[in-house]
This record gives sequence, structure tokens and C-alpha cells, in this order.
Amino acid sequence: MTERSVWIRRTVGALVALFAAVLMLFGGAGTAAAHAALVSTDPAQNSVVPSAPSAVTLTFSEGVTLSADSVRVLDPAGKQVDAGDTGRADGKGDTARVTLHTGLANGTYTVAWRAVSDDSHPVSGAFTFSIGAPSATVVPADSTQGVKTDGLISFMYDTGRVAAYVAFALLAGAVAFVLVCWPAGAAVKQVQQLLVTGWLGLLVATVVLLLLRGPYERGSKIAQAADPALAHVSLDGRIYTALAVRLLLLAVSGVYLAVLVGQLGQPGEEPAPRRARSRLGLTGVLLAVALSATWVGTDHSAVGIQVWLSLPTAVLHLLAMAAWLGGLATLLAGLRQGVGAESVARFSRVAFGAVTVLVLTGVYQSWRGVGSWSALVDTEYGRLLLIKIGCVAVMLGAAWFSRRWIARVRTEPAADGAAARSGLRRSVLVEAAVAVAVLVVTTLLTSAPPGRVAQAVAALPKSTVAPAAPGRGVELKLPYDTGGRTANAKGTATVGIAPVVVGNNTVRLALNDAGGQPVEVAEIELTFTLPARDIGPLTVALQPEGTGRWTGTAQLPLAGEWVASLSVRTSDIDQATSVQKLTIGS
Repeated sequence: MTERSVWIRRTVGALVALFAAVLMLFGGAGTAAAHAALVSTDPAQNSVVPSAPSAVTLTFSEGVTLSADSVRVLDPAGKQVDAGDTGRADGKGDTARVTLHTGLANGTYTVAWRAVSDDSHPVSGAFTFSIGAPSATVVPADSTQGVKTDGLISFMYDTGRVAAYVAFALLAGAVAFVLVCWPAGAAVKQVQQLLVTGWLGLLVATVVLLLLRGPYERGSKIAQAADPALAHVSLDGRIYTALAVRLLLLAVSGVYLAVLVGQLGQPGEEPAPRRARSRLGLTGVLLAVALSATWVGTDHSAVGIQVWLSLPTAVLHLLAMAAWLGGLATLLAGLRQGVGAESVARFSRVAFGAVTVLVLTGVYQSWRGVGSWSALVDTEYGRLLLIKIGCVAVMLGAAWFSRRWIARVRTEPAADGAAARSGLRRSVLVEAAVAVAVLVVTTLLTSAPPGRVAQAVAALPKSTVAPAAPGRGVELKLPYDTGGRTANAKGTATVGIAPVVVGNNTVRLALNDAGGQPVEVAEIELTFTLPARDIGPLTVALQPEGTGRWTGTAQLPLAGEWVASLSVRTSDIDQATSVQKLTIGS
């Protein structure tokens, strides 16, 4: 068995073991939907209990991170009646439980909650239950308002995330370029500066994210970034584990870079032996995979369908991105320092392979994240994805010109190759500039939940507010189009609500196809949200009453401009959400 085959076997074995470790560390979320969803409550939503409960318990579709005030219970007058001791029910990570004061009077109580799901995104909502009998409830806006992230904290946190992506791409891509394309580049000062900049930038960005994560989750101010009490609460989250692991890996990476430059970066000495370069390559691959896992283990890849496949494909996607974009930055430095034509041509082949991996893994991630054609234009996630695809297309166009210039660099004599090198620098600069935009959009994609109704609500024009006469009822017309080809894929939902007052309202839902005939669908959900006071979504328990017909009760505890959201799913992947506003009087 040759030395090369032994190295390949060891590399493959190490990668398989590392992927298994990633799955064990980050794959525990199973196949829950992206972002934690409220599955059940005790007392149940909209229920009437004969006597006051001692506690309120919430169960989610996946694990959540909690703080002491994650769940707040308000009486009909808006007074907080919980003990402020939010914790777990029986130690289960997918639950939240808060103790109630004793001696609660009859009436309708509002439960407002906020947590952080296992994919690192804050989630919130509200529901009501009644003791003895339902009642009107007037809850002040500042009592039910969800925790809002401070604008400065949000900006700094998002900037840190973008900086972390850029630094990782620079670090991993520069190392790959040196090992694969230009070993002598390790002795070039500008290349060494790129390596140090990438490593130091990722280190600083990670520390900043660690400090800001607590205030980002809790809505605190910048002064509380180093608050030990806040850090204690926050360190229970999976994202903190990932960031801490990233710091440890960066410590190892610092030693690795010193060895890399020490063995390859000595001018005038013989090239490092092949065995040493192979060891450096294997170590570099393992470190890059481990670092990338600290991202994919805490985003959409770690939850949802096919986690066993989404984690490794997300790692490959991130590594391919780094090899291409970080390699471009190193190529720019090399073109100013006389990098050889063969090294440039070798990077061209590496970049082609990286782009191929990006396309294949990107197609899978897009299918998994979007789920339907209509979501590409109806959701923020889909629109960001289209922008990213457009940016990558521009980069591919610039890369095509780069390959043409590379061919000229290889064929023209060194004395006549100045024009070709200048043209290559220009096309690579275009690729690098667009690459920054790609990284920014990628950061936004990891923050945008696929299909989130809030994006549709934000874009809803004011003219869609349904006129309502308290005591007489109103009908909402909600057209839907899931993008499928079946007869029920497109139609109109008619939602009748009466008497349109604070408290209990009877809901009648009729679903008809484009021809006006009743249709059955795989799943239907109706919710109400009061954005001005951060209440909801409140889910209506719908009871079927024949083909395409349902009834239920919506308990709307406050007056204001509510948003009715209807989600219709006609197949495993075809789904649409329609929204309309509704004014509830006092």
C-alpha cells in the first residue's frame, strides 16, 4: 500500500469520525421544525378551568433556552401574577414552567412567553385561559410587549456575525491556497498577513458574539454585556457551547499557523517533505471542518428535516465558500508578488471544484429551507435566497473572465504577461467585492426563518384592514395559492368572525377552490396576532364540519388591530400563508 493511499484512508477515516462527532454534539434536535413551536400548554389555550392552577406549563417542539422572566402571566387588569421563576417541567429541555400566586380571582388570564430555540433564534407568543368563566381583559401594552433587542446590540451582533464569516473564509481559504496551490506563498509577507488577519478577526468576532449574545437574547443594554448573572443564564444555550468550542479551536489553529509558516515559509530553504505537507493538509482539513461545525450546529441545519444529511452538506457548503472566497483574496495578494502561472492555474481548478460543491449543496439547502416555489417570493427567506443566487451568478460571470485571463497568463511569456495579470486582478477584484455581499446575505439567511408569517404581515398594505362592527360580525376573504398542481392548490378561504369583540368570538371557516367548490386540504391553521402589543400567534382550534368547512372559537383578549393568518398545506411541500388585518373594538 502506497503512502498516498494510506494518507487518503486516514483522511477519510478522520473526516467520518469528525462528522459523527458533529452529529452527536449538534444533532440532538431531531427533526423538529425550524424554530421552536408551542405544542401544548397547561392550562390549555382558550380553556376554562374550575379553579386557579398552581403553575402554567408550556411544551415546545424542540429544546429552548429560558430566563427567569421567559413566561409572564397577567390577570384581567394587566397585573403580573406569576412568581418570576420560569424553569423546566420535570427537567425537560423542551418545556417551560412558571409558578402562579395563590388566591387568583376568576377571569381571563394572558400568558406571554419568550425563549430561544435550539437553532439560536428568539421565539415568542401568547395565549389566554380563564378561571371560572371568561371575562374581558384590559392589559397595558407595556405589560405584554415582548422583549425587544436594543438597536445598537442588534447592529453590533449582526456585524460580528458577518465579520466571523469573512474572517473564517479568509483564514481557511488562505491556508488552502498555500497548501494546494502555492506552498512558497507561506514565505510571502502579504500572505502571512492574510493568515494572521483571518485568525485574529475570527477570534475577535467570536469574543464579541459571546459578550453580546446575552443582551441580544434578553433585550438588555450594551452595559450588561459582561453581567455575570446574564452570562450564567445565557451559557445554558447551545450557541454558547459552539462559540466556546470555536475559541478552543482557534487556540489550536494559532499553533497550527505557526507550524505551517515555520515549515513552508522559510525563504531559500528546500521545500518541506511531502509527508510533512500531507500532515499539515490533514490537520488543516480537520480544523476547518471542526470550525465550520460551530456554525452549522446552531443554525437551521441543526433542526428540521433530514438533520443527518443537512449537517454535513452545510459543512461542505461553508468549506467550499471559504476555499473559493478566501482563495480569491490570497490570489490577489499573490498576483502582486509574482505568483507563478502554474499556481494560478491550480487555483482555477480548485475554485471550479469549490463552485461545483457550492451549487450541489446550495440546491439541497434551498429545497430544504424554502419548501415551495411560492415561498421564494412570499417570504423574506426566499427573497434573500434569490438575492444570494443572483450575487453568485455575478461571481460566476467574473470567474469565467478570470479563467480566460488565467489561460493568457499561462501562455504568454513573462515579459508580455503584465496586461494579462492586470486583467486577472480586475476580474478577481470583482469576484471578491461580490463575495462580501454574498457573505452578508448568507448571514441574513441564517437569521430569517423560512416561511415566517411576520414577513408577510410587515409587507401587508394598510388597505387590507377588515371593517368590523362590534356585535354584528365580519367576513375575511383570504385567497391562497400553494403552487401545486392539484385542484385544491389554489382557492379562497372565507373566515367569518362574530361578534368581533374582546373575548370569545365564533369562527366559521370555508375553503373553496378556484371554481367555488368546497375542497379538502392536508392541513389548515388559523391564528390571530396583535403586533402592537406582541400578543400571539393565538391558534384557533378548528373542528371539521364537512368538506372544506370548520368552526372554532377565537379568544381575543385585547382591543386593537389584529392580524388573521391562514396557513394552507395541500401536499408535503406545497404550502401558502395568507394574512389580513381585523380591528377588534373594546
